[in-house]
Amino acid sequence: MKKTFLIGMAILFISSANGQAKINIDSASKHFGEKVTICSKVYGVKFIESSKMTFIDLGAKYPDSKLTLVIPGKDKSNFKEAPETVYAGKNICVTGTVINFKGKTEIVVSSPDAITIE
Repeated sequence: MKKTFLIGMAILFISSANGQAKINIDSASKHFGEKVTICSKVYGVKFIESSKMTFIDLGAKYPDSKLTLVIPGKDKSNFKEAPETVYAGKNICVTGTVINFKGKTEIVVSSPDAITIE
């Protein structure tokens, strides 16, 4: 019994140490440098042909979005379907590290595994 309890506690500790906090999109800018999970509606998706980058606006339409997901051109091939088609208008959750890029709150996404559709 004691051994089972200790194993269960160890599993719980390991899973919580590897997990990330689920935060509200309104507080994203207070978590720069932290790996978090944020869920919100997609208000806009734009693919820029010249840079091959995809931008996904969460929380509001650009330029007022509360969080922008950035898929670099080099990583777009990791997505089986075009992100601008798959995620547009959907409620999604994203897990990644929050950064500040020129005053905008962003998460750089390199894999579709970081995004789930609710």
